[in-house]
Amino acid sequence: MHLTPARVAAERDWIVDHSETIVPIINDVRDDLGETFDTTVDHVTTEQYRDEVDVVFADGDLAVNVAAMTALLRDLDVEDDYPGFIVDELLGRELAATIAGTQPLRTLGEATFHYADLQVHGGPEENAGVDDLEAALAAGFQERLPGWDWTARKSPFSLE
Repeated sequence: MHLTPARVAAERDWIVDHSETIVPIINDVRDDLGETFDTTVDHVTTEQYRDEVDVVFADGDLAVNVAAMTALLRDLDVEDDYPGFIVDELLGRELAATIAGTQPLRTLGEATFHYADLQVHGGPEENAGVDDLEAALAAGFQERLPGWDWTARKSPFSLE
């Protein structure tokens, strides 16, 4: 794989172009997790998602890594899928964590990836890595975006 600024831009465009797929996954995951944790979690709009994609890709070092993992997952296919499920899980988990940011969001992104991955199933015409890519994008971006009450409050553990 050869990454150039043009390739990074193309991967960013793919991520933005799939907002109609990713945003509903984000909102379904938020609904399910909100119910599980007995809290209300705000839905994400397509505009919020697209704006946050721009934020991620404005950081060139972050952008090149997100673009590389996106490209790998888009292209990844394994005959009969099962023997290759570990590599797409590793890439998906790492992509979700990379997008989510620093701790504790990074770990939450990884955990949420596994939950989202159970909900997302690609079609028979898609490469095996595409559904993991969609789950990773949903998990990573849902961590970055507002809507969880605990992220909107000041931590009781902050020392001033």
